[in-house]
Amino acid sequence: MNFTNLFRIALRALGNNKMRGFLTMLGIIIGVASVITMLAIGQGSKRSIRAQIAEMGSNMIMIHPGADMRGGVRLDAADMQSLKLEDYYSIVNEAGYVSACSPSVSSGGQTIYGANNYPTTMYGVNPDYLEIRKYSVAEGEMFSEQDILSSAKVCVIGKTIVDNLFTNGEEPVVKIIRFGKIPFRIIGVLASKGYNTMGMDQDDLMLAPYTTIQKRVLAITHLQSIFCSALTEEKTEDAEAEISSILRRNHKLKDVDDDDFNIRSQQELSTMMNSTTDMMTMLLACIAGISLLVGGIGIMNIMYVSVTERTREIGLRMSIGAKGRDILAQFLIEAIMISVTGGIIGVILGMGASWMVKMMAGWPVYVQLYSVILSFVVCTVTGIFFGWYPAQKASNLDPIEAIRYE
Repeated sequence: MNFTNLFRIALRALGNNKMRGFLTMLGIIIGVASVITMLAIGQGSKRSIRAQIAEMGSNMIMIHPGADMRGGVRLDAADMQSLKLEDYYSIVNEAGYVSACSPSVSSGGQTIYGANNYPTTMYGVNPDYLEIRKYSVAEGEMFSEQDILSSAKVCVIGKTIVDNLFTNGEEPVVKIIRFGKIPFRIIGVLASKGYNTMGMDQDDLMLAPYTTIQKRVLAITHLQSIFCSALTEEKTEDAEAEISSILRRNHKLKDVDDDDFNIRSQQELSTMMNSTTDMMTMLLACIAGISLLVGGIGIMNIMYVSVTERTREIGLRMSIGAKGRDILAQFLIEAIMISVTGGIIGVILGMGASWMVKMMAGWPVYVQLYSVILSFVVCTVTGIFFGWYPAQKASNLDPIEAIRYE
């Protein structure tokens, strides 16, 4: 018997029991739709996290003083003064994998304008800091190298500072504000970046020449940290190794000595966040995949019922020449048709559900082609796997006994 006839017989058998066929498909439909939706939510979250990390500077490298042991007492890293301007100059001049570098010193304090005040942090940096942290100036301009050399009392502020100090809608550029007791002239306003993945307000900051903060605010000569940017995200590890070598040489550390500095990169954060979202995505997909298993068991159950109901039909067909493989193919085609049809409906519902989640809940979702193909392949395999045994049972029936079956 050819495949076309087997297909027609299977289609007719399913048509005679439409409701039962639909209810059998329901498990597959729900399973496929759930898997696609869960993977879309997981992938959307992953892409959203990557985008936010990229906004913070995906190839950013942060260098901080390391804790040290003195007299048996471990000092806090904040008390260390191991980073000097010479380290910054060495990195700028010698590091081939570094595209931008900025010293960094900071101080928390109260900013005041007229009757308004707001607590914030002022960072002493150089113009490269904007490139490293992916900031841009929306109004005015960034301070210059000449401002750094002269330790000028100028600053660039974030939108949060503007909103809290200039409540009457005044133009902030060229206004004089005080940080503590020191006056600073605003020369620029940063473009808003909003909150990052850790819930930190990226607009709550003030930037000033690092020499100004060193001399006029903190009265120090060392650096609290150094920010660098690797040539590309892929070159981050090479840049870290290069920076470590330069700093160990500058600090005259022996091979057996521990580093007196710490180097961290956004790549570490990105890897950690990606592994977490991947694990959560797989967990969600596995939970949704249970629906596919239940749907497969439903197919097996219905196929068993179908074999039992049609035992005499099977006997009659075998008595007029149908072979066991024909009976096997007929019931297997029925199982595959149920699972494939359910899979197609499930794919449509899954993509629709993903769109609904994005529109109504506002969650980031991203349907990948592989998730659709994977779900469709799995449901097809499910139909073959769970339909095989009932079909095999039908093909092994004795024609005489089948005809006698009541």
